[in-house]
Amino acid sequence: MLSVHVPARGVRSRWLVAGAAILLAAGLSALPTSAAGAATPDALASLGPNVKVFDPSMPQSEIQAAVDAVAAQQVNDEMGTNRYALLFKPGSYGSAAHPLIFQVGYYTEVAGLGLSPSDVTINGHIDVYNRCFADGDCNALGNFWRSLSDLTINVVGTGLDGCRASADFWAVSQASSMRRVHITGGGLSFMDYCTAGSQFSSGGFMADSVAGDITNGSQQQFLVRDGSIGSWSNGVWNQVFSGVTGAPAQSFPDPPYTNLPTTAVSKERPFLYLDGSGGYRVFVPDVRRNAAGPSWVDGPTPGHSIPLSDFYLATPADSIQAINNALAMGKNLLLTPGVYNVDRSIEIKRADTIVLGLGLPTLTAVGGATPLKVADVKGVDIAGLTVDAGTANSPVLVQVGTRNGNSGEGVKQVDPADPTVLHDVFFRVGGPHVGKATLTLEVNSDYVILDDIWAWRADHGVAGSVGWDVNTADTGLVVNGNNVTALGLFVEHYQKYNVIWNGEQGTTIFFQNELPYDPPNQAAWQHDGVLGWAAYKVAPAVRTHELWGGGSYVFTNVDPSIHAAHGFEVPDTPGVRLHDVLTVNLSAGTIDHVVNDTGAPVNNDAIGVPSYLVSYP
Repeated sequence: MLSVHVPARGVRSRWLVAGAAILLAAGLSALPTSAAGAATPDALASLGPNVKVFDPSMPQSEIQAAVDAVAAQQVNDEMGTNRYALLFKPGSYGSAAHPLIFQVGYYTEVAGLGLSPSDVTINGHIDVYNRCFADGDCNALGNFWRSLSDLTINVVGTGLDGCRASADFWAVSQASSMRRVHITGGGLSFMDYCTAGSQFSSGGFMADSVAGDITNGSQQQFLVRDGSIGSWSNGVWNQVFSGVTGAPAQSFPDPPYTNLPTTAVSKERPFLYLDGSGGYRVFVPDVRRNAAGPSWVDGPTPGHSIPLSDFYLATPADSIQAINNALAMGKNLLLTPGVYNVDRSIEIKRADTIVLGLGLPTLTAVGGATPLKVADVKGVDIAGLTVDAGTANSPVLVQVGTRNGNSGEGVKQVDPADPTVLHDVFFRVGGPHVGKATLTLEVNSDYVILDDIWAWRADHGVAGSVGWDVNTADTGLVVNGNNVTALGLFVEHYQKYNVIWNGEQGTTIFFQNELPYDPPNQAAWQHDGVLGWAAYKVAPAVRTHELWGGGSYVFTNVDPSIHAAHGFEVPDTPGVRLHDVLTVNLSAGTIDHVVNDTGAPVNNDAIGVPSYLVSYP
């Protein structure tokens, strides 16, 4: 196993209405269905050329050519507009003699179409390698926006060189989830140690998965949730395990492992699958309490199934009005791959609505719109989306529940047994184009679960899309609801507080942050006599809050003399507790204290060396 310590990374930069006549009257398409009511396989033929469905009866050469073509286009297309879903029907692909080996590039979802990860087996590799740049450096710091789920990889490296054959590589950073995956026959590496260069990486998120030996390597931080592993090689700054059998014991900060034996509350992401009669359905897992280990190893994952015919299959050509009409008639929503220009809010008003992205679709705000609003209803699942700010400032990009607790749609619905969950929902302000948003995600409802969120004010992108006065955004996340749980929260580069938590009884398991790189000077980045802004702010009136495994990093390269007084700001009260938190200097700027006025400063005297607090207070 490889064990490394990584220096500072520097700049681096997913209704039920009877009769087709009603659908057609609303301007909607009726799907062909089987006798059992599930959409037939022909339904996916309507999803466009960027949804590629593979069958084990297809010639492997044809499959290999298709996946290689997508990879060749997407591996370096960081700010592009193409989106892809590569879907594998139940069965086995590749062999020991002729493995199926391919890479996963930007905006590519790779998923099995079985009800269990064991229903689809890839004999070979599904890899993400370091990205190599013109200056010769190769690293994974920008390997964002991709996903792997619902299949087994039997690691076979026939035909690869010795280093590449040594493990399946998933060298990713933020917004690149691995869910419901079983790695067998070989190891799994979250670092690509086979290419030249710094090899740095800044991930990541793995949930409901099984693997043997795992090389963490250069991963500065990582969250593994509700899984099973054989071993873990090393820690850099912040490795968190929640409900993971076989995980390293609690030892923060040396090595920096945080281990929670169970996850108090979690819910796995809904997924598309092919049933025994040949129909497509979406499976919605149940909430888990005090989970330890994967949901599927000892039997089927508890939950319920919805036929694809109960979904409106949207494309970027659809108007937002057509999408809202479908939602108003009781449809769930499946967003097919592409970039959607959203000039008014997509409105989720019905309890238990499923909004599922396929192939990492992007919702881009137009004219200052809020692309997605959820009313005061329970049980909504939103999964696999990126939401981009547009050129006109949006007050908020996604709003869950209304600020006054009553949307006018009836009494506010609260049910801890049926929470609203956001899975793999990502936000961008700048990057592919100029973006502006005061706030990216606002959570007003109670009992919401945030299951892998990356909110990113871009530090790099296409020319003209990034700058202190260009891609403006105050705050990544504001939580006003009570009993909200965040499982994997990545929030970076916002210009004021990155996170503000106003609700009671909130919990965060794993938090990763970089403060903004680009304040022009200290005068532009301070408030109320306080230097800079903290990454994570718990409001003064809050009496109960808990955070496990949190880090904030500083790299103010425009003006390296800038200070932030605190990495974390919380009220001094016994019910507000932080465990295993740290700050790090990445070669520019200073954070004076870790939490409030406690904890040693980080600055250029010790680049890449964390200041740790095991607990506060």
